[in-house]
Amino acid sequence: MSKVEILQMGPYSERDEKMLEGAFTVHRYFDQKDKASFLKDHADSIKAIATRGDLGADKALIDALPNLEVISIYGVGYDAVDIDAAKERGVRVTNTPDVLTKDVADLAVAMMLALGRRVNEAADWSRGDWATKGMFPLTRRVHGKRAGILGLGRIGYEIARRLQGFDMEISYSARAPHELEENWGFIADPVELAKNSDVLFVSLAASKETHHIVNKDVMDALGPDGMVINISRASNIDEIALLDALEAKTLGSAALDVFDGEPDINPRFLNLDNVLLQPHHGSGTVETREAMGDLVFENLKAHFDGKELPTPVV
Repeated sequence: MSKVEILQMGPYSERDEKMLEGAFTVHRYFDQKDKASFLKDHADSIKAIATRGDLGADKALIDALPNLEVISIYGVGYDAVDIDAAKERGVRVTNTPDVLTKDVADLAVAMMLALGRRVNEAADWSRGDWATKGMFPLTRRVHGKRAGILGLGRIGYEIARRLQGFDMEISYSARAPHELEENWGFIADPVELAKNSDVLFVSLAASKETHHIVNKDVMDALGPDGMVINISRASNIDEIALLDALEAKTLGSAALDVFDGEPDINPRFLNLDNVLLQPHHGSGTVETREAMGDLVFENLKAHFDGKELPTPVV
């Protein structure tokens, strides 16, 4: 019996690629120089797409594959997949939630600590300036501050749970108040949440409704001592307004793991001393990436074995 043919949109780890190749005939779309000709020759035989959250699958690609049955996403975000087009075609979509939640939350808190205590600059200072210039300039404490969580989903909840250990006053914004054991305040409006926060964590899923939800008004509400941390999607923040605010010091600082046009980030970021830049690696631990690869494979295998999908989106 011939193997099911799948379209791989971008590279995975060697381990994960071997796992896929053992069960499926894998076409590496990202290696094709003439993608249009490749699709013309192979479109009818491809029944699945294996993609990543940053690469997705647009309507044109979905429409080009007449026998497509399932799209398996390596990542929790699915905003880069045209969900409406998939639904219209009856194509199932899966992602890899939960397995990356705690690692992303860990990085969000690490970014807060590193930015607040200027860990990177202090490390550089200790390599030379300490001996010639003396003690490192004073930084800002983190514990006891007010934290706002914009989007109290899986990741937002884990961030807030960690912040309790720093005796922070926690508020959150969501579509509606959550039933929680914790005494966290609900503030529906993002601007009001920012007014009541020293540190604003952006952890909500990206959608048309959340596009640039962190805008100039939110940044102004945070103010010149405020900090914004984004571990969600770049589209949730108005990046130009953010750069303007950081340059003018109307916003205190920002820590970012996601950017418009990444990995080619806006060069204006490189001249700022009040921003912490990370290379979109919130889930970037060996353990989590292996678990994500397992879920991509398990969703594909379950679909073609006629079993229930482990983590369906639609």
